[in-house]
Amino acid sequence: MDLAIIGGGYTGLWAAYFAKKIEPSLSVAVFEAEQIGYGASGRNGGWLSALIPGNRTTFARIFGGGVEASRALQREFTAGVDSVLDILRAEGINADQHKGGTLTAAHTRAGLGRLVARRAADLKYGLTADEVQLLARDEFQSRINIATVHGGLYYKNCARLHPAKLVYGLADTLTDMGVSIYEGSRVGSIDGTTLSLVGGWVAAAKTFVCTEGYSGQLLGSRTLLPINSSMIVTQPLSEDAWRRIGWNGLQCLSDSAHTFIYAQRTSDGRIAIGGRGMPYRYASGTGDTGATARSTIDLISHKLGSFFPGIDFEVDHAWSGVLGVTRDWNGGVHWDPASGIGSSAGYAGHGVTAAYVGGRTLAELAFEQETERTTLPWVGYRARKWEPEPIRWLSVHTMYRLFGLADQWEERRDSTKTSLLARFGSRLAGLHE
Repeated sequence: MDLAIIGGGYTGLWAAYFAKKIEPSLSVAVFEAEQIGYGASGRNGGWLSALIPGNRTTFARIFGGGVEASRALQREFTAGVDSVLDILRAEGINADQHKGGTLTAAHTRAGLGRLVARRAADLKYGLTADEVQLLARDEFQSRINIATVHGGLYYKNCARLHPAKLVYGLADTLTDMGVSIYEGSRVGSIDGTTLSLVGGWVAAAKTFVCTEGYSGQLLGSRTLLPINSSMIVTQPLSEDAWRRIGWNGLQCLSDSAHTFIYAQRTSDGRIAIGGRGMPYRYASGTGDTGATARSTIDLISHKLGSFFPGIDFEVDHAWSGVLGVTRDWNGGVHWDPASGIGSSAGYAGHGVTAAYVGGRTLAELAFEQETERTTLPWVGYRARKWEPEPIRWLSVHTMYRLFGLADQWEERRDSTKTSLLARFGSRLAGLHE
């Protein structure tokens, strides 16, 4: 076999797609332990956004290209949004995609200050004034009528989509291209060119590890942390409710809180909204089936109700999944020509576009294609390992606890400045730019 890909999510599927585009005669197989899209690819918020998986200041500092290196990374992710949409159109994949941008709401004056600073950083690192716009309260509410908003940002380059439909659309396309997809095929280890599976083995000239939050066994238990994220979906809203809410542009929606949410208006008239809930399970547990605690459902439901008071929301579905986070929240693409093994991981919740860019880059590196992607600053980047337990459990829960307290402090006191608790938590996690 020319190429074995471990993981049937977005990264593995895109890597297979571009490997076959580079050389159609390649024998390529995808091995998935459960079913395709079982991980974050089938459980995410459906944002095809230009957000990069990492700290742009860090990428600028550690590579010789400086700020321009980070700008190149940002430009690639910005271009990636339209590139994915173009491929879906060309391949006839219907994933309910719609490019309406993103609105980020500020619920406090401190939050609005953070968004002003974020926009300044966005402009520094390559976005244009047209691509990220500062909105006053009235401008924001004319698009989505959030009761408590002080203003916000509008990002032009973001599209809503249905996560699972994208997975299955890509899988069908790959099958037509001659890629073999094996579900229920767990790879336990890699020894050179040999992949060990339950009851057998496979030999491959090249191997890509594309398992994101489930990478512990193959990439090392302290390389990526599986951070838990949860989603709820409401029952379809009435026409009267939508008239009161607005949201006619079908934008994605986030907010400036430290314990932020992410949401979309679905194609069938629901609101899908997510948040962190219980962020981390001891010893890097993944939660597998996606069962969601009642407290998490209530927490996200309360946030939705605070956005749109007076509207009754009934939760129809809820689920949870994990995303992969490195110690400094910076993702990376790695290819070792000596061993013939590569990986792309650490998307930190921005995986829909990152998986496209990462999977494509991995294929280009492995098959010796020199492109604008193969020199980006996340290629070859490795963060230090996470601390052993129980230190990492305490660290992650402390960070999220600080963020929660900071949100409460800012809302109750109508703060004009970001809480010191949040600043400490942000620097502790490596999130500050």
